[in-house]
Parts: sequence; structure tokens; C-alpha cells
Amino acid sequence: MSTTQVPADRLEAITSSILQPTAANGVQGRTGVFEEVIAGLTSLITRHRPSGAEVLRFPPVMSRALLEKSGYLKSFPHLLGCVSSLTGTEVSIRALVEGRSEGREWVDGLAATDLVLTPAACYQVYPIIAERGDVPGTGVLVDVESYCFRRETSSELGRMQAFRMREYVCIGAPETAVAFRESWKARAEQLATQLEVPFTLAPACDPFFGRAGKLMAANQVEQALKFELLIPVNSEEAPTACMSFNYHQDHFGTTWGLRTDDGEVAHTACAAFGLDRLTIALFATHGLELDAWPIGVRETLCL
Repeated sequence: MSTTQVPADRLEAITSSILQPTAANGVQGRTGVFEEVIAGLTSLITRHRPSGAEVLRFPPVMSRALLEKSGYLKSFPHLLGCVSSLTGTEVSIRALVEGRSEGREWVDGLAATDLVLTPAACYQVYPIIAERGDVPGTGVLVDVESYCFRRETSSELGRMQAFRMREYVCIGAPETAVAFRESWKARAEQLATQLEVPFTLAPACDPFFGRAGKLMAANQVEQALKFELLIPVNSEEAPTACMSFNYHQDHFGTTWGLRTDDGEVAHTACAAFGLDRLTIALFATHGLELDAWPIGVRETLCL
């Protein structure tokens, strides 16, 4: 679709009024009007929930051991946030927090707990399904949502450190996972058209870490494992990824021992929606006043 540049004053207004800045970069307060659009998007996505999908909702923290086993730490250590807490005796902790421990600040007394901040909603799904036994021939579908965290360094609008992710996850035979991913690529284009936002659908790669990560990213693009629906928010040259469609092959199947009922390693795929990014893209495209949005968009979102 053709695109138009978003006015700079509109972007500034989104940052300062629709969202409320805080002292932390990439952490914003959400206003009532922002949450109204989030609710509309949530309802729209739910109306397209795959038949038979199980619904799971998770808090923004998860098991550190689970995430380590998933391989996330090897691929994206630069994005991970770990939950830490003060350790020691009451006396030593009190001395730290009151500044009476010479040469030490209170953060020096922190130690990692068994929790990390959830980086992607789907990571907690796979071990749960694996515990249930073989995946049926028709596959397993899960509707999952979570607040997520990634240690983003950019102050670009939409690149939040804390954000909401909604996903539809498919676990099954390779052809089942691939067909699911392809169907959602097409459906996402229909949804973006309904929302009347300019977009492109393009192959993409994850931000893998280090030199080896560059090779992994190149392979991901070459094998067409990841696609993103991109909407120009900050600029047309660097559009914002608002949805992604991923085929993980047998990575999670091998990691968690997921097998189909014919004994083969299960493959997985997911369609992910960045709810906050999509909301920002709607305000960037249609303006700050909901009453002035196109009637078709308002009807689609039940605004």
C-alpha cells in the first residue's frame, strides 16, 4: 500500500498526551483513550481467534530455568531482564538501604532470583503443552497474552521496554505449523486493511546477539522463517513492526520433547500482535481524536 509521512507534531503529541512519559526511557503511562483503542484491538483479535484455541494469560514474570532451557539467553542476552532481590541479614540489608555500608550501594546487595521478566508471551506455552503428552494430529492452538519486557536502548516511539503481546500459537506437524503461519499472514493483511493503516508485509529477522547472531539472522531471512507487518510510524524508511508471523521449525519441539501422536517431533508457529505498537500506529495514521477517525475503523474497533 502507499504510505504517507506522519506529521512530527502528531508524533510528539502521542508521546506527550496519548502516552504519558515517565522517568524511565521506554516506559510510558497509558491514558484512558489509549486503553480504549487497546480494548478495541483486543476485541478485534479475539473475534478472529482460531476455532478450538485454548486461552492462557500470564503475568510479566516467568521461570528463569525455563527461559534458559528455551535458548533465549544464548540468542538475546542483551534484551533480557532478570528479577533480583536484596539478600543477607536484616541488619546488613538495613545498612545497605540506609547508606551505612561503607563503599557499597543498595544495588550491590542484589542477587538474582528464580524469575526473569517475560520477553515473549509464547515461551511459557510450550512446556505446559509438553507436560500433557503427545500433540494430536490436528495440532494444538493456544491464544496467549502477557506483558513483556525487552531491554531496548532506542527512544524511538513504539520501541517500549514494557509492552503487551498477544499471540496465537500452533503446535503440530510441520505442514500444520506452516499452513497456520501462512494463513495468518493473509489474515493480518485483511485486518490492517480494515484498520486503514498503510503497511507492508516483509521477511524479517530477530535481533540475535553477537557475530554468530548475524549468521542466524541471515539464515532466518533466507529460509523465510519470520515475516513482519510493518507500519510507517516514525518514518517510511524505518517502519515499525506491529505484527510478526514466525515458523520456529522444530526448535521448541526438540527443546521440550513435543511430539505428535505419530511419534515425530512437533513444529511450532505463531502470529504475534504488538498491542501497544498497533495502537500507536492507529493514532499516528488517523490522528488524536477518535471521533475524527474513519467510520469503518471505529466500527471495526467498536469505538
